[in-house]
Amino acid sequence: MSKIIISPSILSSDFANLGRDIRLIENAGADWVHIDVMDGHFVPNITIGAPVVKSIRKVTKLPFDVHLMIDNPRKYIKDFVEAGADIITFHIEAVDRKSVVEIADYIKSFGIKAGLSIKPKTNPEEILEYMAYFDLILIMTVEPGFGGQKFIAESAQKISLIKRFADEKLILQVDGGINSETARVCTRLGANSLVAGSYIYNAENACDAINSLR
Repeated sequence: MSKIIISPSILSSDFANLGRDIRLIENAGADWVHIDVMDGHFVPNITIGAPVVKSIRKVTKLPFDVHLMIDNPRKYIKDFVEAGADIITFHIEAVDRKSVVEIADYIKSFGIKAGLSIKPKTNPEEILEYMAYFDLILIMTVEPGFGGQKFIAESAQKISLIKRFADEKLILQVDGGINSETARVCTRLGANSLVAGSYIYNAENACDAINSLR
């Protein structure tokens, strides 16, 4: 089995000490840094924008895995690319279906990876026709908008269906309620990237927490 990509979410970090908390997960063995961007419209919460991403880019060389939980994501893609994003994922529910492929191509035109995400209530069949245009598919196992929510087991079952139609190079990422137990469920179903926030940042030892997810 190939290595599981661990992308800790800084949503659960101490925002007053972002630099310190990013170095913490880097030293603990994280592969990527997951950055949740929320606009207060697509989801009820508001988090950070491109200026903050730019300010933390100098803190680490880890890839920035930027998850746009926002309306009209195309408008902000260039801003996040210039801020240092290495992967940009947007939600299929936030855009017109006719624009999905165009947005994927636009992201990749900057030389970075493109991702597509689905909420727990979205039927996985809705993304199958688009998968060939993406480097990553993000399956949400909580409703996006807040950290620390309980894992929705039914949503995880989407992984196996998507895996069946996925190219072997496609990254299947899961976000929401991930801990050592739910990580095992997701990887057995075919996930090869896991996002975890509170499980890592609330752990006594972040390195042990990350290793337990693998």
